Amino acid sequence: MSSILIVGGGVIGLMTARELAQAGCKVTLVEMGQTGKESSWAGGGILSPLYPWRYRGAVTALASWSQAAYPAFCEDLFDETGVDPEYSRSGMMILDPDAPDLALNWAATEQVAMELLDRTEIAEKEPGLHFETDAALWLPEIGQIRNPRLTKALHASIGKQIELREREEVVDLRVENGRVQGVKTISGTLDAEHVIVCTGAWTAQLLEKLGHKPDIRPVRGQMILFYAKPSQIRHVTLFRERYVIPRKDGRVLIGSTLEEAGFEKRTTAEAKEELYRIAVEMYPLLKRTPIEDHWAGLRPGSPSGIPYIGPYPGVEGLYVNAGHFRNGLVTGPASARLISDIVLEREPILPPSAYALDSPRT
Repeated sequence: MSSILIVGGGVIGLMTARELAQAGCKVTLVEMGQTGKESSWAGGGILSPLYPWRYRGAVTALASWSQAAYPAFCEDLFDETGVDPEYSRSGMMILDPDAPDLALNWAATEQVAMELLDRTEIAEKEPGLHFETDAALWLPEIGQIRNPRLTKALHASIGKQIELREREEVVDLRVENGRVQGVKTISGTLDAEHVIVCTGAWTAQLLEKLGHKPDIRPVRGQMILFYAKPSQIRHVTLFRERYVIPRKDGRVLIGSTLEEAGFEKRTTAEAKEELYRIAVEMYPLLKRTPIEDHWAGLRPGSPSGIPYIGPYPGVEGLYVNAGHFRNGLVTGPASARLISDIVLEREPILPPSAYALDSPRT
């Protein structure tokens, strides 16, 4: 039995804890607030990078592995906990294919289902969409999950397998003679043979005292939620970095902004107005639909969106799994498996060098 302490209870930390617990490790997870209540809760749950052909191969590899794993992963969680993450293969339609030939070539290389739709085909798939475009890219196999329910299911799954310490902020990492000893929290000290930092946008703050901090910064994103009816909107729709996501119960999410606002997690009237305008331009039916909620979250921004997954240089037993930017949900299962492979010295599912803390990302 290994003694592993995970700092951070977002979807990355929760998935990592579950992976290690299922491998027979003794795991403790420490979260400064409530598990799954930061960017994991605030995101949209699209199980694909937006405009996926624009990303580096390191992101594509994590996303592809996770996309293949998600259906069975969510089914297992539902069977274990009775909490349905609401995985569905709703498909994604991209209305502004700036370089459709490039996208289609990428899809052929990566063996991703993709086709170019004309106006008639667009209208058949989304009758409520009123948008002037001659063509759109259609990715029929792209799925989505309801991320608050996913984190709830993960919490329930690991509840009896690990020690979970919520509302206990880690204020420092304990390192002696080049080896991690555990952490210091607001409540005292915790010992551990291995520590994995999964603290999202807060990762650089926690690691900077050690002299080598990853390039991770908070990037605020705002979203609004419409209380719509089921099947009014059928598929995930993407236009100019803004997406529309229909849930099974009819609710429709519109997001998300990209704001360099530091750790200021607040909503603004300007963002709400912008998101509303884009939503009703695309789907006029939403003009007759009440707005149910408006919120903000802090993503862990990183260069090229490539996360840091691997050992912390110069400190034995210390690891990082953070910096997933906009793709924490879609790359989560692969990231959890990869860091577990590294910690447990198993054959890794992917070559780990691209995610190392000292690997170039520009």
